[in-house]
Amino acid sequence: MKIFFLTATGNGLYVAKRIGGELYSIPQMLKEGKSEFEDEAIGFVFPCYGLGLPRMVIDFLQKSKFKAKYFFAIMTYGNMAAAGLKQMEKVGSKAGIQFDYINEILMIDNFLPAFKMEDQVKKESSKKIEEKLDEIVSDIKGRQKKLTRKGITSVILSKFMYSIFSKMQVDAGDKWFIVQDNCNGCKVCMKVCPKKNIKVGIKAEFLHKCDGCYACIHHCPQNAIHLKFEKSKDRFINRHVKLKEIIDVNNQCNP
Repeated sequence: MKIFFLTATGNGLYVAKRIGGELYSIPQMLKEGKSEFEDEAIGFVFPCYGLGLPRMVIDFLQKSKFKAKYFFAIMTYGNMAAAGLKQMEKVGSKAGIQFDYINEILMIDNFLPAFKMEDQVKKESSKKIEEKLDEIVSDIKGRQKKLTRKGITSVILSKFMYSIFSKMQVDAGDKWFIVQDNCNGCKVCMKVCPKKNIKVGIKAEFLHKCDGCYACIHHCPQNAIHLKFEKSKDRFINRHVKLKEIIDVNNQCNP
């Protein structure tokens, strides 16, 4: 079984690790130009961005060919997923994928413009992450067939919010970021960025091809990167994942 995943603060990586199998970073696959994959089962784990798919996931699916008897997709989200999985079905279908199982899992949200991280962390136990994850792992191991779908209201909401989110990334993206003077040029932000969007001289600089994952902000050891409209200065990384793991799977720096 092969699992292709995208992660910023570790939620997606943790879910992929719990499901098991051979794990492949989507940013690394795009970097290496690998595009043909075959296995008995193939899955995708990714975060919900703007009630839809991250652009890197869409890009990867559009550029690749997959062959398997069983396909599954898991979307992690923090507060609302709406009909984000419907977009995954649609994009997957264009790539020749007929999903057997798609599901979503509520986890801690890292979207700083909307939520205080301290409040999100306090809600962790109420989200019943481990119980839901146990269910997903069991379903996939048993090759269950289940497609999580939402009603028309969620579909409309997803289309509306995703169009706004996508426009924000094109028109603003990292232009909302502020690098404070306590940046010491450690390059952690550059190493965790899945888009190769950061270069570091004396301070971190952004190259305006940001997808809004906020990995650079949450992993900065100095807490030196901020958003103009963030709700709090607290940061988050999934407690089951280490910084080195994020760097290993996302590092797009030249050797």
